[in-house]
Amino acid sequence: MHASGPLPAVPDLREALSAARYVSLATRRRDGREVLTPVWMAPVEARHFVFSSSETGKVKRIRNNPAVRLAVCDLRGVVKSAWLEAQARLVIDEPDTEALAYRALRHRYRWQMSLLDGLSWLSGRYHRRVIIEITF
Repeated sequence: MHASGPLPAVPDLREALSAARYVSLATRRRDGREVLTPVWMAPVEARHFVFSSSETGKVKRIRNNPAVRLAVCDLRGVVKSAWLEAQARLVIDEPDTEALAYRALRHRYRWQMSLLDGLSWLSGRYHRRVIIEITF
């Protein structure tokens, strides 16, 4: 589904995705079916960063297949734009990249990210997070 009206051209879609508060991340199961997940995404130059628990389905699916699709969406995941093909990779053992990603995410999502960080620390899940780098 997408918003009614003309769909943005690819350069405009790239800009829209970089500026969007929520992005639908489409990952593929082994059988080819897509799973859509609304995520926060923070741009840094030509890269975009997402974070997730290392045990989530999207992380497992990216390990198996780094090809993803992105679309602008709302808080509930309702898609509002066309889809853009992208590549994802898990950032593992790269402290500088992880720090860059968290700075960008904290700058963009301010109090919401601080709240999630605090809850993750309290629940012991903070160190189970993984950064996902997306390029398109």
